[in-house]
Amino acid sequence: MKIFFTIQNLAKSAMVAAIYGVLTWLIAPFAFGPIQFRITEILVLLAFVDFGYVPGLVVGCFIANLFSPMGIYDVIFGTSATFIAVFLVGKTKNLIIASLWPTIANGLIVGFELYYVLKFPFILSAGEVALGEFVVVTVIGVPIFMTLSKNKRLIEFLKFKQRF
Repeated sequence: MKIFFTIQNLAKSAMVAAIYGVLTWLIAPFAFGPIQFRITEILVLLAFVDFGYVPGLVVGCFIANLFSPMGIYDVIFGTSATFIAVFLVGKTKNLIIASLWPTIANGLIVGFELYYVLKFPFILSAGEVALGEFVVVTVIGVPIFMTLSKNKRLIEFLKFKQRF
């Protein structure tokens, strides 16, 4: 699957990055730490609509993590976890399975980050982060996304336009 960089596609990706970054910053008390409820993670399901959203989602996460109390560690570990998660979301054909990648990637990678930096028990940290991701992306995000995806015009608008 190719990513087509037209002005319209670049604008969509940039808007997603900005929305992710700003909204995460606004909900910062809930978005960082061992128990996370980063509602902006619902946006990772856009990679399921079109793989072209992967760069914007990663940049948005990077921007958000610049404001993390974990500092550079969250920029590195959290952004890496998001890259892996959205890449896999974009490559998965089933929405439910796709929604589990953020739970797995963030649980393992951010769980390790919390273990490494704060010396929290890995299993506890990984479980807490994974639970937050699962609730936000799978339990809340999937039903919202399934409802929105019934609007064919919206889905067509969200898809990146291909230019040859």
